[in-house]
Amino acid sequence: MDLRRWNVKHIRMLLEAAPDFAPFPKAGAGFDHIRAALGSEPLAALTTAAKADIGQPIPALPAELYLDFLRTGRREGYEDAQRERRNMLYRLSLAEWLGGDNEFAAAAENILWARLEETNWAWPAHARTLDMPDRPTVDLAAAMTGLDLAEIDYLLGDRLSPQVRAWIRSEVDRRTITPFLSRNDHWWLHTTPQKQVNNWTAVCVAGVVGAACYLETNLDRLAEIITRGLHSLADYLETFDSQGGSSEGPDYWSYGFGNYVVLAQLLSERTGGALDLFEDPMMREIAQFPVRTVMTTGIWASFSDSDSNPQFHPGLLSHLASRLDLPMLTQLGTHNDFSVDIFNQFVWPLRQYAWPLPKETTVYGGVAHDWFEDMGWMLSRLDAADPTSLRLAVKAGHNDEMHNQNDVGSLIVVSGGTVVLTDPGRGRYSKAYFSPQRYDNLMASSRGHSVPVVNGQEQAEGRDRAATVVEHVHGENADRLVFDFADAYPDDAGLQSLRRSVTFDRRAAGGAIEVHDDFALSHGGSFQSVLVTPLDASLAPGEVRIGKEGAGVAVRFDTDALQASTEIHRGVEKQYAPAVDLTRVLFTPKSAAASGSVKLRITPL
Repeated sequence: MDLRRWNVKHIRMLLEAAPDFAPFPKAGAGFDHIRAALGSEPLAALTTAAKADIGQPIPALPAELYLDFLRTGRREGYEDAQRERRNMLYRLSLAEWLGGDNEFAAAAENILWARLEETNWAWPAHARTLDMPDRPTVDLAAAMTGLDLAEIDYLLGDRLSPQVRAWIRSEVDRRTITPFLSRNDHWWLHTTPQKQVNNWTAVCVAGVVGAACYLETNLDRLAEIITRGLHSLADYLETFDSQGGSSEGPDYWSYGFGNYVVLAQLLSERTGGALDLFEDPMMREIAQFPVRTVMTTGIWASFSDSDSNPQFHPGLLSHLASRLDLPMLTQLGTHNDFSVDIFNQFVWPLRQYAWPLPKETTVYGGVAHDWFEDMGWMLSRLDAADPTSLRLAVKAGHNDEMHNQNDVGSLIVVSGGTVVLTDPGRGRYSKAYFSPQRYDNLMASSRGHSVPVVNGQEQAEGRDRAATVVEHVHGENADRLVFDFADAYPDDAGLQSLRRSVTFDRRAAGGAIEVHDDFALSHGGSFQSVLVTPLDASLAPGEVRIGKEGAGVAVRFDTDALQASTEIHRGVEKQYAPAVDLTRVLFTPKSAAASGSVKLRITPL
């Protein structure tokens, strides 16, 4: 489906013929099926939490806090305070919607008022400084705020004062809809030779166009907004590979594609089902990304700025499972605890209640093998029914991917339900992390990944810093991925060739992984193969033991050819998670030679 085929005239006709827009029941009626699905416990917990919010001070957002990012590079102070504002508003609005009978409306309106008074809806890390009044930044936070306020206005309706409702319409239009419609300087709007779009496109388009579905009464203007959004989303869909994979990883699949799903529902409701963003069979492929990247129960492949335990919104999984007949999505071990605090958008707490996750006893742990040809990702599992069995993920790819890390050739090993060899995921988001200094950060550089260091050189960034897949084989007894990745390194590395072969052997007791790095240098020098772990590593003759019995691996090597050493990095900062200690296990040829091979065999402890 090419979303660019839609034009303003066609969308206008669909809107004119559509019935009244009613994506959810409004406060005061139509809740019997929702209450029956929820049960009394979540509603009671929500009511208790919302009552505690009444009368609580609204966190302040002074200019000094906003400008802290510009001055220090820190973004948490402002974002955390704004996030608490949002969470209070979400709890109060949901409690009122689900049966508050005006108990929570006044408190919700107080926070709505504060949100309307905010000088910027955009986060400091995105706007960089305070916006000028006539040129608001449309970023993730601003777009999400627009949809938040539009949905709360719709759900609570006349329980809000006419003045606040009028200000919601005015400010959402001024800060998001009009800039989206009238300006072309949003980097996330379309892919260009200088910049590829990513999850921002889906989130921003869903926020702006979704808000317009609720608030815009002029059908000509609404048709123009929707058409512009569809053409932008066409570029977003082109970021997925032919198997539905996203190089941003499962975390940003949840965020980006999740917002695509939100907008798909709203557009379908707004056009009486005539505009269906799921009609393309490719949607089913994209929707299966979480089940194809699960390594074992609760652990996913953490390439790029994704983590091994991403947050999948229960409402999203249940909606996709039902809409696309993918029951595995409700069997991923995600439980609907009806938490509001973990979300950045009202759309997800709302849909947790409106699209509750079915209770499943089956836990889906993947199949024997998954392969994303365009991205060069291979996932192998010894026994999909045994969550403690050996699992492997390895990627080829290139070093200009979405949320890129310099990680061509990176691999992840899970044993005993524990991440033993890691791709460490995202570092702490700061000004430096999204600047030319990004690859000074251990988490984003190739030093933080299980890839070689050649003549002291790390991998370099860029689209041409890439691997070439030579062979991919999936068989009952073994899976193998072979690729050349000398191009991932700068010229100063002096590489003539570098080939990595990774074999997942199912015949060995407990499974085994063979990693072979064959190299040739133009003028000799040093070569090291590296494995990265968040666990303790101990050295013994011919073996490195990582982790512990039942949740670790032994890495065996030829002591005549190689020597092993370790390098520990303590307190490495992560985003939305505690700092971690990372150990780099270095395997170095004993004799410096212009060519050679490093061979490692990894087996469970």
